[in-house]
Amino acid sequence: MKRKITSIALLLSTIISAGSLAQAEIAKPKLFNIKTYGAIGDGVAMNTEAVQKTIEACHAAGGGVVWVPAGDFQIGTIHLRSNVTLSLDYGASLLGSTNLADYPTEGLDSPREGGPHCLIYAKDATHITIEGLGVIDGRGTHVNFPRNRPGGRGRTIRPRLLRMDHCDQLTFSGVTFKRPAFWGLHLIDCRTIHFNAITLRFRNNNYNNDGLDLDGCENVLIENCDLETGDDAICLKSSRNPCRNIVVRGCRVASNTAALKFGSSSHGGFIDVSVTNCYFHDCPMGAMKLALVDGGRLENIEISRIAMENVGCPIFIRLGNRGSTFGKGGKAPVGISKNIRISDVVAEVTVEDRVKTTEAIYKGLKVDTTPGVTDIEKSKAGPIMIAGLPGHYIENVVLENVKISYPGHGTEKDAKRVVPEDENRYPEQYFFGVLPAWGAYVRHAKNVEFKNVELTLRGADARQKIVLDDVISFKGEN
Repeated sequence: MKRKITSIALLLSTIISAGSLAQAEIAKPKLFNIKTYGAIGDGVAMNTEAVQKTIEACHAAGGGVVWVPAGDFQIGTIHLRSNVTLSLDYGASLLGSTNLADYPTEGLDSPREGGPHCLIYAKDATHITIEGLGVIDGRGTHVNFPRNRPGGRGRTIRPRLLRMDHCDQLTFSGVTFKRPAFWGLHLIDCRTIHFNAITLRFRNNNYNNDGLDLDGCENVLIENCDLETGDDAICLKSSRNPCRNIVVRGCRVASNTAALKFGSSSHGGFIDVSVTNCYFHDCPMGAMKLALVDGGRLENIEISRIAMENVGCPIFIRLGNRGSTFGKGGKAPVGISKNIRISDVVAEVTVEDRVKTTEAIYKGLKVDTTPGVTDIEKSKAGPIMIAGLPGHYIENVVLENVKISYPGHGTEKDAKRVVPEDENRYPEQYFFGVLPAWGAYVRHAKNVEFKNVELTLRGADARQKIVLDDVISFKGEN
């Protein structure tokens, strides 16, 4: 498995290097300045029509660069086309309109989750690049796009920052993406994707501010990125098709929810994924979550060389039975989760800082003055959790050279707690409540090995270090 994932990384690097050399050998691309087509960068004028005209002219000419010079250009929904590079200079900003009327849905397919509205859209396109040193700012704050508008019914419309459906050969490089009203960059059934040195600044902005949502995507390289998000940062989804051949390396990631998340959409599964040499920090609800709850296969996953600081539950691997088919009808059977290797990890698990929690101002929270550590706080700062279902085991999991420090706080009552199966529920570790182990809780699993795994406490804890429940063949010290 290790050799296979290494070959994937080398293949992706070769493709990217070959593409870069090929581009250098051809003539300079045609430049299409958005100002030539009437764009005004004063932060007030609406430039949707001017930017779209520029894109169409570039596309009609066979491709080239849509040049966004320095300035603040307000836009509504724009459609990118094949062979178009959207290039933002330093000092250039594309600003999302705060008027919902500027986000029409004509010509946009509905995604399988959430509404169709978005700032940037592409469908059935190839060779699209978004590059440069500029900023794409959705301005989707909780004030501009509240989750529940006064007088509204339920959740109201909040546009994504970007959505691409069934596209190929996509490159995102250098640009800073900010403040989506809903999810950030959502790619559905896309192939051959390269994220290089992009920056996300979504934290404490609005509800559901995921970072990179990759649904059913294949051949993806994410490298050298700096991501800070309110919700899941690097989020692999598979509502219908598997996420396959994914490489993540050299990234710094922070999130209020998770740095790395597989799911919750998981009907297609996750196959051949490598995550290496990353720093995950300030993730109070957990750092790495590998969940398969809608059928499919989660298989051949290798995670290595990860440093984690100020995080909640460090590793959560879940096989559940929610069974969603995302419009196909019926309920999906329980999937298969196996062949997971996590190595060379150093982590410090901490209890969530109560003052820092209130920085998510859209939630309207006040500092909790409850004395001691609450059950919710303990459950968010929980142990490693590997949990399958009765008769459906998570198989072949290896943790090697792992060193994790925990805060303690477990009581005798916590040590006796019976953990619910919760097989149909959304897969979030702290939903299981306080676990009866402080270091690792493993249930309904087969062939689990802990090799050179060092789990330590910084405070008192009455629970066992490792609790095994319906585990077939566990190797390691417990």
